Amino acid sequence: MKAPVVVIGLGEIGAVFARGFLKSGHPVFPLCRGDSLLQFSSQIEAPAAVIVAVGEADLEAVLKQMPQQWLSVLVLLQNELLPRDWASLACEPTVISIWFEKKKGQDSKVIIPSPVHGPLAALVQDALASIEIAVKIVADQQAMLSELVVKNLYILTSNIAGLEVGGNVGDLWHQHRELAEAVIDDVLLVQEKLAAQRFDRNELITLMLVAFNGDPLHQCMGRSAPARLQRTLDLAADFGIELKKLRSISVATE
Repeated sequence: MKAPVVVIGLGEIGAVFARGFLKSGHPVFPLCRGDSLLQFSSQIEAPAAVIVAVGEADLEAVLKQMPQQWLSVLVLLQNELLPRDWASLACEPTVISIWFEKKKGQDSKVIIPSPVHGPLAALVQDALASIEIAVKIVADQQAMLSELVVKNLYILTSNIAGLEVGGNVGDLWHQHRELAEAVIDDVLLVQEKLAAQRFDRNELITLMLVAFNGDPLHQCMGRSAPARLQRTLDLAADFGIELKKLRSISVATE
């Protein structure tokens, strides 16, 4: 029997990973909100992987209580994820940027292949391939950082611009490009502060447009859009930078 896999958080995305690992032959142990990680770690001492599938708002709390023996097999998949989120763990987790959509009652919809980097990259790729979800392994840490920033640009730009114009990502780029680029500029300022480095703006936009073109009808504004806008403004305030476009969208939507 293959080594077990722990999935922390069994929402739509967590359930996809659970199904993938089950289909590839791993016993899966789901942990839900309120379950004691320490208690379970004494029963599952050597899992093949620990998939942290909680939402981004819950990630910090979960990582703070992560058992030491599970640190070497962590897999992180949250939106708005950057290296600073796991810097205090003194380990190298496997990180995947999710580019498939899973809604209740529907099959997974792949937009583009999901990039993954880290010691368990091949294991994650095999598990998702078993349920026909495309994954590409990224060997270089810097390249994976760029992939994470591209995903953050996609999520934040589409959600925040969507607060002003609604619609889908195809219309956002082709009919409201000036708005989209203004939001991108503000979001990228914060991303560069969070990552403590500069990025090639045009390169990131080119990569983001691959995802736009992968599903041009994808709706811009999810239910998390107001919270994403406020979180980005709060981070900007912490860094002492002014985001004129995002501030104007916030004022207009109050």
